[in-house]
Amino acid sequence: MSESPRSSLGWTTHLVGLDTTSRDSNLALIEVVDAELKRLGLGSTRLSNADGSKANLVVTLPAADGRTTGGVVLSGHTDVVPVDDQAWESEPFAPEVRDGRLYGRGSADMKSFIGVVMAMLPRFAAADLSEPLHLALSYDEEVGCLGAIDVAEHFRASGEVPRVCIVGEPTSMRVIAAHKSINLIDLVFHGKAAHSSLTPKGVNAVEYAARAITFIRAIADQRRAEGPFDDAYEVPHTTASVNIVKGGIAGNTVADTCHVQFEFRTIGGDDPRAILETIEEHVRGLEREMQSEDPSARVEMNPVALVPGLDTTADSPAVALATELGGLPSSDKVTYGTEAGLFDAVGIATVVCGPGDIAQAHAPNEFVEVEQIAACEQFMQALLDHLTTQETR
Repeated sequence: MSESPRSSLGWTTHLVGLDTTSRDSNLALIEVVDAELKRLGLGSTRLSNADGSKANLVVTLPAADGRTTGGVVLSGHTDVVPVDDQAWESEPFAPEVRDGRLYGRGSADMKSFIGVVMAMLPRFAAADLSEPLHLALSYDEEVGCLGAIDVAEHFRASGEVPRVCIVGEPTSMRVIAAHKSINLIDLVFHGKAAHSSLTPKGVNAVEYAARAITFIRAIADQRRAEGPFDDAYEVPHTTASVNIVKGGIAGNTVADTCHVQFEFRTIGGDDPRAILETIEEHVRGLEREMQSEDPSARVEMNPVALVPGLDTTADSPAVALATELGGLPSSDKVTYGTEAGLFDAVGIATVVCGPGDIAQAHAPNEFVEVEQIAACEQFMQALLDHLTTQETR
């Protein structure tokens, strides 16, 4: 591939053509990136999942004085959501440009950002940098930011965390400094089966699950009516919803199992740990009632994803840098979650800023405007100018 930043479209097309759906491996993409790193003489660190089927990749370009700590992180996730049962007008993993748009799964969310970074990487590698530049590619963002947990810990354990992180999720190149937390929880109610004519001999898992669902809905209703509120969000309050319920085997059998999955998303003025503790206290009360009917009854409560929110202050160095580089100033806060909260939690000033529109993410016929890729190229060129002490070395 050409080392011109205009090769961003080529890099993005190549990456979109790699099927990295979250349920599958992302290693094909990691190998492509690693090959380019080797060509440029750059090393990398892989942080793999438990079975080695997926990996994060962290790359550090040292400053001209040899420093590898501090500096700026460019963060992107490599996985994409499934295309199952979506009506696409073109093959989702055979990207194509039509009418000034690049179509394909991941084109907006968020392989165009990674593509721009990869196209610019030779220039960054050849420059004298005033401070280090890091590239962090993660797996399983779409199922709960699972890979980025290890990436953030990798930076924390380095002893001196980077100064700033830019997460390149699609924001139409707006500088986004805040988003809600994401908390996704599984509840499994284990009751006792019985014939429905003998209900006192059973423990109905569905009925107890229904009481938990009603309690969670009451929390959502209370937040909607009473707040706290933050009008910078499209939905200005904490939300909660139960979105999966599975239980029972027959209409004449007391249900012995019911699985419930719920999520809640908090604004900065709400403490997600306090909400979780409130729900758990209620669930444990239900469990005690179930066990009074039969001691074998129990309830499992397992977090699937706990992604912290982001609430970067207006005077943050991350906001200042992203704006200086040409990111569009914005007071907007977004309801969707990103990995940014994880980086912020380990002490890295973080914002979200990247090409594409979140409205296209996850949708059939996902696309990114080619003009957005060009705007991200300009942003990265400005970052190179910002970090460069001499043109080449």
